[in-house]
Amino acid sequence: MKQLRIGVLAGLFTVAGVLSWAGARLWDAVGTLPRVPVAAPIVLAVIAVVLAATALSLRARLRAQRERRPGAKGVDPLVAARAVVFGQASALVAALVAGMYGGVGVFLGLDSLDIEPRRDQVIYAGASVVAGVAVIAAAFFLERVCKLPEDDDEPGGPGTARG
Repeated sequence: MKQLRIGVLAGLFTVAGVLSWAGARLWDAVGTLPRVPVAAPIVLAVIAVVLAATALSLRARLRAQRERRPGAKGVDPLVAARAVVFGQASALVAALVAGMYGGVGVFLGLDSLDIEPRRDQVIYAGASVVAGVAVIAAAFFLERVCKLPEDDDEPGGPGTARG
C-alpha cells in the first residue's frame, strides 16, 4: 500500500477547481448556476472527525500494545490497513469536492459578491474547502499513526531479505 502524496491531492484539487470554475462560468452564461449545498462542509467535517477519532483510538491501542499493558486490546494489521484505506479514499474524495466547490466559490467571489445569495454561496464553498483540508489532514494523521511503509515495491522494502 502506498502513502498519500500531497502532490497528487494538490493536483486533484487544482484540476477539479479549474474545471468547476470553467463549468460555473459556462453554466452561469447559459442558465442559472446551481447552489452550493450547505451540507457539503458539514459532511466533510464529520468525515474529518471520524478519521481523527479513528486515528486517536488506534494510536492509544498501539501504544498500549507496545507497552504490553495488561488487558490491552491490540490492533489487527488488517484493521489498521482498512482504516488507512478509508482515510486515503476520503482524502482523495475530499480533494475533489473541495476543489470543485473552491472553483465555484472563486467564480462567485470574483463575479458578484454584491448579490446577497451569492455571498452566502461563497461562504459555503469556502467552508467546504476548509473542511476538505481537515479531511486530508486527518487522513495523513491516520497514516502516520499506522506507520505505513514508503513503498512496498522498492528494493530493500518490506518483505525483502536484507543482506
